[in-house]
Amino acid sequence: MDSATQLRPGPAVPEVPAPVVSRLPAYLHALEELVAEGRTTVSSEELAGKCQVGAAILRRDLSQVSAVGRRGVGYDATALTRAIRGFLDVDSRRAVAIVGVGRLGTALAHYPGFLPAGFEIAAVFDDDPAKIGTAMGELTVRHPDDLAAVIARTGIDLAVLAVPAEAAQATADACAAAGVRGLLNFAPVLVSSPEHVHVRSIDLASEMQLLGFYAPAAAPDPTSADPASAEPAGAAPAAPAPGPAPRDGAPDAPSAAPAPSGTAPQRHPDPGSQEMTP
Repeated sequence: MDSATQLRPGPAVPEVPAPVVSRLPAYLHALEELVAEGRTTVSSEELAGKCQVGAAILRRDLSQVSAVGRRGVGYDATALTRAIRGFLDVDSRRAVAIVGVGRLGTALAHYPGFLPAGFEIAAVFDDDPAKIGTAMGELTVRHPDDLAAVIARTGIDLAVLAVPAEAAQATADACAAAGVRGLLNFAPVLVSSPEHVHVRSIDLASEMQLLGFYAPAAAPDPTSADPASAEPAGAAPAAPAPGPAPRDGAPDAPSAAPAPSGTAPQRHPDPGSQEMTP
């Protein structure tokens, strides 16, 4: 981006519940895919299914952006896309700074999905002397001390923090002091900010812990045989051990059949849970 270019900050946040706003980007993404496929209309049920929400919730959410569907027809896909893009201010491109260009910051700086979503990486910063002054695409890595000057010149009002935990708060403070109004924090620590600066934190380790909780590891199958103790294919079953010799003149007592291999012994049901029969 040309250093003299000024990108307009977004509008004031409208009075819409935060959960509704958080679902709108998913609706927009699904709609843009449908429009790209040539679709002209979409029902609330289909769009809700794509976004994994209830159809009633989706209809209430869309009413917040003044989108009304037609019974039996659905929503005009192009008009609805335009309405959500306008509500989210996607079409007025926002300038973004990335602070910290290690592996994560570098990957984010080269992510191709930001520009279509309305965000342009306008500056990159790092305090590593080996990186300062090097090229990253069309940008040059600057020292964080230049934040205020670069932001004043380019109109940056959003920043991504891709710095170590111990540097996160100081970096957030510097961004806020320079005029940044929104921070996307990837450091594994929470940061505080002035009331006018909105912060969203993404801790990748915490997200993986939540994923592990909701998708627990599969328990071992109790019916599967231990490979170390499995008999080779084709082997004859082992003969039962001989029982005690019968007493003189007494017939052999029948022995109980062994429980099937790999199954738990049968237990009698709890008498208190048995059904009464007439």
